[in-house]
Amino acid sequence: MSGLVKAKKYDYKDSNLSLFGSDLERNVKKASAETEVAWTNAGANVGVQVWRIVKFKVTHWPTDDHGKFFTGDSYIILNTYKKPPSDELLYDVHFWIGKYSTQDEYGTAAYKTVELDTLLDDKPVQHREVQGYESDLFKTYFPAMTLMKGGADTGFRHVGPKEYQPRLLHFKGEKRKIFVKEVPLFRESLLSGDVFVLDKGLEIYQWNGSSCNKDEKFKALQYIQGLKSDRGGKANVETLDENDMSPGHKFYTHLPEGGKTPKAAKDSEVKATETVLLKVSDADGTLKCTEVARGKLSRDQLDTNDAFIVDSGAACYVWIGKGASPDERKKGMEFAHNYLMKTEHPFVPVTVIIEGKREEEGFKACFV
Repeated sequence: MSGLVKAKKYDYKDSNLSLFGSDLERNVKKASAETEVAWTNAGANVGVQVWRIVKFKVTHWPTDDHGKFFTGDSYIILNTYKKPPSDELLYDVHFWIGKYSTQDEYGTAAYKTVELDTLLDDKPVQHREVQGYESDLFKTYFPAMTLMKGGADTGFRHVGPKEYQPRLLHFKGEKRKIFVKEVPLFRESLLSGDVFVLDKGLEIYQWNGSSCNKDEKFKALQYIQGLKSDRGGKANVETLDENDMSPGHKFYTHLPEGGKTPKAAKDSEVKATETVLLKVSDADGTLKCTEVARGKLSRDQLDTNDAFIVDSGAACYVWIGKGASPDERKKGMEFAHNYLMKTEHPFVPVTVIIEGKREEEGFKACFV
């Protein structure tokens, strides 16, 4: 069988993510990056661009699908912006790892992120994002995030009624922070506090829980309008309110009983913990990562000749000194990943910060 085979569930802790270092070199030649067709016009204009990794290749993700992610894939997201009054283009580049993405896929995403950074003259700030633990910055790029099971080849656009696989989508949140996630097709998946959309191809239901909020209702309606447009306006839509439905309503016949009752939603925010500072250095001839301090940190502890990992508990930063060696620069992300895998917060966002360049407020707050 050709192509990548998805793991049933990938446990990040099973891997040391070696692809984040030696095999994914930071100093990719700019000339090589310029031969990547997918990077044509990358960062040329203000806005968000998204690419998906398909069998080691970077492919464009349609603008209409921005914010939609398959949990079996990895993506690269570039945000290009300006800070008035300057006309200089600035960038944030993220690689997003789906829960069921293979190591080959997210390794390629990491490598290609570095390549894109090189193409843009090392101006972008690099970020690692893991499904369910996305940074606040990442979330601002999309009005809503939709998580779909499988890989993007599963498809969710322009499908016929016979080949379409029904999906139950869960809408939860408020205002601009509405998250959309595919859940099991069972009656037990329904929660009175939220909104659900049962998408059967040419038959679509919006189920409004008895205590859902107006933002969830509105976002579900917007989502359904997009589905109808994709299907040539032929889909029939029915909006239902839990309080007005009988137990024998037709809608419930599409959702058999037998699923697990959902647990209370897990808060993906990491509990506060003491800040940890680690140094990545090859000063003695061997590249290694060692702990420097815990608790209150001072900027005086950062050495321009090395790389450092700063872990706040809620986020992790890889600080690269101007005089850091090529190996220290290359291995910073890998050491950060391996370190996080041994903590109670392995999936927090990781951001690379180059000495003298733009720093995030979260990084600055780590020092007294």
